[in-house]
Amino acid sequence: MVPCIAAAPPFTPFPSKFQLFPKPNLPSNPYKFTRSFALSSSSSSSPPPTITTTPTGPVVRKRKRYRKPYPGENEGIVEEMRFVAMRLRNSSNGRGREEEEENKGEELEDAWRPSMEGFVKYLVDSKLVFDTLERIVDESSDVAYVYFRKTGLERSTSLSNDLEWFKQQEIVIPEPSSPGVTYASYLKELAESSAPSFLCHFYNIYFAHVTGGLGIGRKVCGKLLEGKELEFYKWDSDVQLLLKDVREKLNKLGEHWTREEKNKCLREAAKSFRFSGQIIRLIIL
Repeated sequence: MVPCIAAAPPFTPFPSKFQLFPKPNLPSNPYKFTRSFALSSSSSSSPPPTITTTPTGPVVRKRKRYRKPYPGENEGIVEEMRFVAMRLRNSSNGRGREEEEENKGEELEDAWRPSMEGFVKYLVDSKLVFDTLERIVDESSDVAYVYFRKTGLERSTSLSNDLEWFKQQEIVIPEPSSPGVTYASYLKELAESSAPSFLCHFYNIYFAHVTGGLGIGRKVCGKLLEGKELEFYKWDSDVQLLLKDVREKLNKLGEHWTREEKNKCLREAAKSFRFSGQIIRLIIL
């Protein structure tokens, strides 16, 4: 006899009073929900904070690195130029020990033999360079050059008087030679393209003449002119104070230069020494 299995009663859902957790009315596309939430949040006065994460965790920001200052940068562009000049001088004077031993007993008097012809050439080329410097700062429309007009360091008038004296001594005054012409032409081009670069030459030319050039000139005058002192080596007031005033103005102006402009100025130091050295060497030709 087959047992009789009663049929299961049909399933009836729970009444609404037992639905403690009603099903939320979510949209079928979750991206629509995110977008609508973002739009509603953007209308509020203060947006919610955002957290940037990666698959491996939160993003760690790199620590900010500060640029190392250039030597002398905190004291002004002229001090930076001084450090560059020291480095150039040390590199150019570096010699091996054997060479130093060979030249240990050499006297400066034996090596320094100026000629009258070479000295006059030096004065002529120097006049061309100083004429160019002074004409540029006097006639240029660049505001930076206005600060360096009538500094008291100007030498072109003094050189004109000295060359006139040589004419009276029946000494032939030549035309400017290649070193002076080349340098003057370069200064003209530089003044139009970059004031910081030109002012590097401006300062170094006057500084070199006041320091090393003054000593060389007096020594040459003692040998060739029986001690006569040229106007090229005389100033109406304390030349060190005049140079200090120019240095302070250049430092003040340099505060408004970008780091790139300052670097352009510093890069011209080596060229300034090279051009000036070629003119000075005319004395011993």
